[in-house]
Parts: sequence; C-alpha cells; structure tokens
Amino acid sequence: MTLVVNGSITTPAGYSAAGIACGIKASGKPDVAIILSDRPATVAAAFTANRIVAAPVVHGRELLDRCDTIRAVVVNSGNANACTGQRGLDDAAAMAGHAAAALGLSTDEILVSSTGVIGEHLPMETVSAGIDAAAAALSGDGGAAAAQAILTTDLVPKTCAVQLESNGGAIAIGGIAKGSGMIGPQLVTVKPHATMLAYLTTDAAVDVTFLRACLDRAVRGSFNAITVDGDTSTNDTVAILANGAAGGAPIVEGTDGAAAFEAAVTEICIELAKAIVRDGEGATRLIEIAVTGAMNDDEARRCAGVIANSALCKTAWFGGDPNWGRIVAAAGRAGVELEPEAVQLRFGELVVVDGGAPQPLEEPVLAAAVAGKEITLTLDLGVGDGKAQMWSCDLSYDYVKINAEYHT
Repeated sequence: MTLVVNGSITTPAGYSAAGIACGIKASGKPDVAIILSDRPATVAAAFTANRIVAAPVVHGRELLDRCDTIRAVVVNSGNANACTGQRGLDDAAAMAGHAAAALGLSTDEILVSSTGVIGEHLPMETVSAGIDAAAAALSGDGGAAAAQAILTTDLVPKTCAVQLESNGGAIAIGGIAKGSGMIGPQLVTVKPHATMLAYLTTDAAVDVTFLRACLDRAVRGSFNAITVDGDTSTNDTVAILANGAAGGAPIVEGTDGAAAFEAAVTEICIELAKAIVRDGEGATRLIEIAVTGAMNDDEARRCAGVIANSALCKTAWFGGDPNWGRIVAAAGRAGVELEPEAVQLRFGELVVVDGGAPQPLEEPVLAAAVAGKEITLTLDLGVGDGKAQMWSCDLSYDYVKINAEYHT
C-alpha cells in the first residue's frame, strides 16, 4: 500500500468532483460538492445512530435499502436540513431529483448529505443553483475543491488516498472528510442494513455484500473511535463507492485481495478520523488513548470512551497538566472490570502508575511527557486480554467560544 501525495476522491479512475460557493453560507465560502462516478458503483454507507436524524439521512437509508449501486453523492454545507419535518424530507428528495436532472441520471443514483445549523429549512432555490454550478464544474482533479465545500467550522480539509495491488492489478482508494465539532460518532451501517461526513471512492470492483461488511468493520476502529465533544450528530454519514474502473474480478469476502483491500479502507478511515480530531474545534492536542488488560474488547472500548470524553481529562490535556489521577478516576467510573492494585498507566513510554501506585517521578518529567501536540496514553486494567483505542483532543477556551456563537 502506497500513500498518494495530495490524493483525494478523484485519485481512483472513473471519478470526477467539484466544490463551489452558491450562497448557502453567509461567509461566501464553498458550500456545495458533487462526487460523480462515470459508471454505476456499488455502495456501502453508515449513518448516525442518533434517534433524531436529518432528512438526508432518512433519504439515504431508504435509498440503500433498495439500491446496491449509485452514481453520485451531492453534499451541501451551511445547513443541516435536520429537524425540518416533511418539508425537509421533500427538500432532500428535491436535491436528489435536481442533481439527477443536472447529471443525466435517475434519482435512485444520487446520495445526498447536508451539514450545518440544525432546524433551518434549506434555501432550495440557492441549493438548486449550486447543484447546477457544481455539475458544470466537475473535473477529474476536483477532489480538493469538493473537500473544501463540505466544511463547516473546520479549519482544514481532510483528504487521503492510497494505491495497492489487489486481485492481480493496481487499484486506488481515496477519501475526503469533514468534522470539527459535534463529534462523537456512533455510526451504524446500512444493510441491504457540525457533523461528521466522510466519502471514499475506489476503482476496484467490489461485491456489495463484502463492501458493506468491510465498511462496518473499518468504521468501528476509526470513526466510531474518535471524539471531540462526545456529541453524536443528527447527520453523521460515511459512504464508499466502488466503480470497478480498474478492471479485474470483483473482490469478495475470503479472496486473496479482500484482506489487502479492507486494510487499505481501514487505514484511510483511521487517517481521516484522526484528521477530524486534530482539527477539533479549539483543539491544540491529539490524544490517543489505548486501553489494554480489559475483560474484553467491549469493556476496553467503554473505558477508553469515558476517558476520551472526560471534561476534567480534556481540560488537563489543554493545560499540559500531567494529572494522571483524572485518567484513573475516569476509568474507575466507566463501569468495567479492573484490578486497582494491577493498574498501569503510561504517558508515551513513561510509566506513571504501576501496580496501582504512582511512580517516583519529578513534576518536570511528568509535564514533559504530556507537552507534545500528539500524546499517547496507555492504561492497563490488569484483568484480561481486551484492548481498544480511541482518539480524543483537549478542551480549550476556543471550543466554548466557537460553540457559544455557532448559531449567530
């Protein structure tokens, strides 16, 4: 697997994309993106587990219940089209219909997404004009523009692409993502089953059953393992399209190419997920939390999640405060099995707590261990073989400022 420098969703063969500004955002920044495959692409997607779901999520779930292939994804930013009632559902369908007409496709070939402020109706005349402009701007090197157009409070776009050998031929996988606040994804895959959005493309031919299982497994260890503020959005969406433009037999579960393909998809998902946390609203540090020695993986994941979302831990990380007591206390209230006298905590490679007791370390040594922009914390619970990791960030003054003023 080789990383493609400046790679994106248009790195794989057969894809074009665009991102334009049409006026949904008062700032005048780009706010409509289109990703287009030049042929039908098998599709898999995962959507938010929030019980309050945005209209485009409802539309997308229904689409994937009846369709195994699509041709295009249309995204608007600046308005979430969430909590907008029947009109919102109609507007999501209208987005798909207008995009279908602009691209010469059927409405069942269009997946739509929205991100932005909740509770406001889409300005459909503006959105429709934006879709027309984006359709006219489609380009084989438009991935970077699309990555810009899906952003809200993000400071930077998130893109990634790799090339690898699979089933005897060269294939590529690319992706873009957005997310900075309201990040605590609990994504659930759809089978024939501020916001986080991610879109992946590949020119490999992939069996739809395997593609959906592959995305489900990839999401668990990537997007479902990140948090900025622990809030699960109404609009979270991850989708992958596989159009087969590279040729070759379809990749199916259990074949030689399946493991390599899934590893690459997972790696892209992890890189995009970590990029979201790095760009968390007001964030200054990326924190990797590894929990080992748990009773099972689920308990390790639960413990890591409690630590990752602890306001006390997150504010300590912002201040560079090596307050390990907050981490251990968070683990203790996570509701998982642990052995207090066997707990070990490391900041990077530095053992801070061992056998449930602090190590004789000077304060400057402790502070230096949590002074970097990227910090790894490893907590062993001492009761089993379960393990998990999550990525979090610190909680700064700017996070409060951004979210106190977000709607206005």
